[in-house]
Amino acid sequence: MDAELDKLKRSIEQLNIAHDEKKAMLQVLGKIEKELKILNFKVERALKDKYSLSTLLSRTSEDLEKSSGLLKKMFGRYISTEVMNSLLEDPSALELGGERRRVTIMMTDLRGFTALSERLEPEQVVQMLNAYFEIMVDVILRYNGTINEIIGDALLVIFGAPQQMPDRAQRAIACAIEMQNAIREVNERNKKMGLPELEMGIGLNDAEVIVGNIGSSKRTKYGVVGSGVNLASRIESYTVGGQVFISEALRKEAGEVLRIDGQLEVLPKGAGTPLRIYEVGGIAGHYNFALEDKEPSMVGLAQQIRFRYTVLGGEHVGKEPLEGFVVRLSKKSAEIALEEPVELHADLKINLEEVDEELAAKNLYGKVVGRSGEKRLSHVVRFTAVPPEVGAYFLAFRKHPEKPTAGESGETRGPRKFRKV
Repeated sequence: MDAELDKLKRSIEQLNIAHDEKKAMLQVLGKIEKELKILNFKVERALKDKYSLSTLLSRTSEDLEKSSGLLKKMFGRYISTEVMNSLLEDPSALELGGERRRVTIMMTDLRGFTALSERLEPEQVVQMLNAYFEIMVDVILRYNGTINEIIGDALLVIFGAPQQMPDRAQRAIACAIEMQNAIREVNERNKKMGLPELEMGIGLNDAEVIVGNIGSSKRTKYGVVGSGVNLASRIESYTVGGQVFISEALRKEAGEVLRIDGQLEVLPKGAGTPLRIYEVGGIAGHYNFALEDKEPSMVGLAQQIRFRYTVLGGEHVGKEPLEGFVVRLSKKSAEIALEEPVELHADLKINLEEVDEELAAKNLYGKVVGRSGEKRLSHVVRFTAVPPEVGAYFLAFRKHPEKPTAGESGETRGPRKFRKV
C-alpha cells in the first residue's frame, strides 16, 4: 500500500499545475494515508479486543471513499477522465515515453477574441471564458474526446488516445458540429450577463502522431506531438466563425456520411504543396445532424460606406492604408470594393471614414472569403471582430437598404470612385 501511495504522490508532483493546487492535492492524499494508518492501528486493536471488525471496516471504507472521490475530482480538473483512469489502472503509464497512434486532432479558436478582450475588464474576460468552456467541455466529454490543452481561448482535443477509438473520425466531426450549434447557448448566457457574442472556428485533421508522457522525471504531461497537430492548427486558421474545416485525410477516413458545403485549395505557411480542405455542414449515419446557424443575406446599401483598410501579414506589413467601400452588408459579412485586389483568406483591418474621430479609431477586422462575380476589385469579407459602436453604425445602414428603381433588378450600383491621395 505504501508503494502505491508513493507512486500516486509522484504522479501528482509531476502534474503541470499551479503550486497551490498541487499542494491541496497532496494534502488530500496525506489525509488518505493518515486514515489508512489509523485503520491499520484499529484493525490490530480490534483483533486483540475481539472488536466488531466488519463495523469498523464499513465506517472507515466510507471515509476512504469520500477522500478518494475528492482526489479523483481534483485530478479530473487537470487531466482528462481517460488519462486519469489509465493512470489509476496502470501506474506504469506514468513512465516517460510515447507510441505511434493514428488519431483525429481538433483545434478550436474564438474569432476576434484578442480584440474583444481588450474592450472588457479582466474579470469579464475570465467570466466569459469559463462560461464558454463549461459548455464546450461538456460536449467534448460526451464524445469521449481527450482535452489535451486549453491555450487561452483555444482548445486542442484528440480522439483515439489514450484509448483506441475505431470511429474517431465521425465522432470528432459530429462533436465539432455540436460544439458549433452549442455556441447559441453560450451567447444566450452571455446576453444575460451583459457580455458580447462569441464565434468559433474549428479545424480537424487525421494523422499518425506520437502520444504519451512528455517532459522530465519531475514535470510530465500526457501530450501529442507531430506535424499532424500543426496541420490541424493551420486548417483552423482558415475558418471564420461558425465553420468546421477538415483535411483530405479526415474526409477519406470519415467516409460518405458528410455534407460537404465547399472546398478550398490553400498553401499553409511552411507547406511545399497546396492543401485541399473541406467545409463540413452536416453528418448523416448514426449522428444525422447539421449546423443550425445560417448566414443572413446581404442587402444592397442606399449609401455606400467608405473606409480605409490594411492587409495584415506577409508582404503588406508596413504599407500605407488603402481605400475601400462597403457595397452590400449583412450582420456578419459584406461585399466590399477595394482599391487593389487582395488574396483570398487575407485578414484585413478596417477603419471607417466620413465619421467622427472616435468611431474612426475603432478597428474592425475581417477575412476575405471570396470575390463577387468577375469583378477584380470586388471581394466578400467575413467579419471576425466588430466593435459594438461599428456594429450599431452598420445596423443603421442595413435598416435602410437600396431600393431598386423602375426597370432595375435590385442589383447595387457600382462603387464610388476612389479618391487620389
